[in-house]
Amino acid sequence: MRSIIYFAIDLFVYSWKGSVKYYAWLAFLSFFIMGWAWGNYEQITKGMIVTGLSDQVSWGLYISNFVFLVGVAAAAVTVVFPGYVYKHKPSRDLAVIGEMMAIAAVIMCLLFVVNHMGRPDRAWHMIPSWVPVPVFNGVFNWPNSMLTFDVVVLNGYLALNAVCAFYYLYMKYVGKEINKFFYIPLIYLACVWALSIHTVTAFLLNTMPARAMWHHSILPIKFISTAFAAGPSLIIIALFVLKKYAGLKVTKEAINLLSLIVTWCLGIALFLILSEVVTELYHATEHSYSLSYLMFGKHGLNALVPLFLSAMFLMIVSFCLLLIPSIRKNYKVLPVICVMVFVGIWIDKGMGFVLPGLTPSPIGEFAEYTPSIVEIVNSLGNWAIGIMIFTMLAKVSVGIMNGEIRYSSGELKEIPSVPETKPKADKRGLPWEKSGWGSKSE
Repeated sequence: MRSIIYFAIDLFVYSWKGSVKYYAWLAFLSFFIMGWAWGNYEQITKGMIVTGLSDQVSWGLYISNFVFLVGVAAAAVTVVFPGYVYKHKPSRDLAVIGEMMAIAAVIMCLLFVVNHMGRPDRAWHMIPSWVPVPVFNGVFNWPNSMLTFDVVVLNGYLALNAVCAFYYLYMKYVGKEINKFFYIPLIYLACVWALSIHTVTAFLLNTMPARAMWHHSILPIKFISTAFAAGPSLIIIALFVLKKYAGLKVTKEAINLLSLIVTWCLGIALFLILSEVVTELYHATEHSYSLSYLMFGKHGLNALVPLFLSAMFLMIVSFCLLLIPSIRKNYKVLPVICVMVFVGIWIDKGMGFVLPGLTPSPIGEFAEYTPSIVEIVNSLGNWAIGIMIFTMLAKVSVGIMNGEIRYSSGELKEIPSVPETKPKADKRGLPWEKSGWGSKSE
């Protein structure tokens, strides 16, 4: 128990220590979090009227980010799976970074869901009726609502990644070997669970027969392929940043494997998009109105056309560049390509997918949606919270892996060079003496 307490304290203290650049980064993120506080106050006090949502377009920026971030969370498996299933040591050494990104991404998902509900107190409806505290029992429509499955798998995935990541760090912290009989089954379960969270999110959409653009069986495959392109792209960017500013040891083999995963998953995603376009528009019917509205506009409404064109440009260009090994292995160019992949998929999978699926409405109404300043501020704040959480989690992870944070049993021993009359040293290193805080008795 003592070691666990020291582990929690050391992680908390270390997460707030850093250089001027580190504090400037946290201050920059805090600026958006302050805007998030204002935006949430406006939405809670005035209601959803402050958003750009309407009866025709009831899902907007919040759900778009939610759908995208579920894929980012699932992408941790692209580091964990090769590391533990295929024994790829460079990936296994970085698996904890992918798990920390999954934790931050799931937290962002839940924040966007709460924003979409309108008020945080409505989240109690997401608590199952079998919770032993009656006052917390909401209207959890299990198992009739697909959203309830999504809530279960997201929270389960969050718990799995938290247990796996912090158990791994704790064992590193105390200098002990991992209990493989406990840890490895959890890793395998987390890999399967990663596929389930995005599959269930796809089922949340494609089980709506009134929405023709979503109602097809290819959607789960498309979601997973885009997730395994955008997520590893973000992991690659994070690894380069952590290597430069936090001293994380990153090998070329790990980066090359992730970039290869991005390349082929992006290619599969583009193939599925092309297949959808041909299927919908070769013999166009009223069921193709949503896709034609996205690609060409309809009845003078064309706000989404620039989004579609920009997403396709970013994805196609980045895919062509990644196909060239010399460019893919150029570590000065690769981060730029990963940013293009990430932004392109965010557009295509977010605003470029959720909004046209709602237009036209089931009774044929066309209405365009523009996010309000409150939605934009809240969305930026949610991203800032998630990035800050990942920054701190990644910092302590690197600190433990590099040996900067470690624990000793605290037993007393003699220091050979010091006479016996001198005080005996604590194996934790007597940080109070090193920092000039005085003696232990003080």
